[in-house]
Amino acid sequence: MDAELERAGAVLAAEAARFASFGWMRGTSGNLSVVLSRDPLRLAVTASGRDKGELTPSDVVLVDAAGAAVPLPDGREPGRPSAEAELHARVARLTGAGAVVHVHTVASVALGRRHPAGLVFKDLEMLKGVGHPAEDEEITLPVIANSQDMRVLGDRLEEARDPRMPAVVVAGHGLYVWGADPRQARHHTEVVEWLLELELAGGR
Repeated sequence: MDAELERAGAVLAAEAARFASFGWMRGTSGNLSVVLSRDPLRLAVTASGRDKGELTPSDVVLVDAAGAAVPLPDGREPGRPSAEAELHARVARLTGAGAVVHVHTVASVALGRRHPAGLVFKDLEMLKGVGHPAEDEEITLPVIANSQDMRVLGDRLEEARDPRMPAVVVAGHGLYVWGADPRQARHHTEVVEWLLELELAGGR
């Protein structure tokens, strides 16, 4: 598991550096995860308090289905996972996702406050990037109220999510996106953020 965790850490470090370069993970904000096993559920989650543009392969923590750090077999301290690791695990269980991205973008925060009932998209080529036709189909990006309690936030996400949209906006907080693996989760994140930026540019 140590080698697997380090490989996952290298992938997440590269993904974090990419998002940080866009200004989506400023300072130590945001977090990423990848599923390492399903039974039992184990995820590699970025460690708390690290600059996301400077992560190394060791800046990840193995967590369980409750988002708690799993003790390492050699007795070393496992480190402290992101405070939102529990929500990452909840998303992985709920959606079957293999990777979860959480970024703090200006567009997601601004539009989450303006559209508490969600944002509807239609007739846009970029919708193909989340698996939908460019015409004649309306897709809703859910928006949920924020909470510091990950169980409450998870309940809100579960209630509001649309299985057709691999993302949800947390008002005043940021964007959660998922995919089958880190690459797909990245693509979904970039597409959903593009949609949000378009709405913001249109003054909605």
